[in-house]
Amino acid sequence: MNESSAGSERVLIGPRKLEGDLVVPPRAWGLIVFAHGSGSTRHSPRNVQVARALQKRQFGTLLFDLLLPDEALERRTTFDIELLARRLCDTIEWLGRRPSLAALPIGLFGASTGAAAALVAAARHADRVFAVVSRGGRPDLAGTVLGAVKAPTLLIVGGADTEVLALNRAALGRLNNCSELTVVPHATHLFEEPGALERVAQLAGDWFVDQMKTR
Repeated sequence: MNESSAGSERVLIGPRKLEGDLVVPPRAWGLIVFAHGSGSTRHSPRNVQVARALQKRQFGTLLFDLLLPDEALERRTTFDIELLARRLCDTIEWLGRRPSLAALPIGLFGASTGAAAALVAAARHADRVFAVVSRGGRPDLAGTVLGAVKAPTLLIVGGADTEVLALNRAALGRLNNCSELTVVPHATHLFEEPGALERVAQLAGDWFVDQMKTR
């Protein structure tokens, strides 16, 4: 393993050698694993911005590629929630085998289809995942698994992203009663409006901090 940038360690995860960028601040009190959406990678500028904000709040972050380069070219695999969830579960298990990280509580941050994968992984690793945040996500794609998610989940949706907002409202009713939906006014699906992504980062950070305090 070598350094990819200041404070960031390039890691290869599992037998498929999925590439990731790991940052663990001194005295980190949790580790947030990111699950990007279809057509994206660990270099997603939106996820990178949120990750940096979380690092300032003493959370470690792991951004990694859910798919290999050839797999990412196929629409079938980018929307294969079961495949994405298995990769995320494999990553959680990989973290558990690293002595320096095994004791850190894990939070999941999912975007678009990655949010569905995060919820499936949270249900399968209820003992390791303390909270989930979805940004413009498709939690509905997790299907019947939604009812098995024990981790408190925050769904963040743009107010102008009307179709996704309706899907999130329906999904909220199937999640546990510790979960919430927050709407960022006037924001569209990618939260490209001035201040919108900063608001997402603040909401996500507050959620993870609050859930850590109530564990």
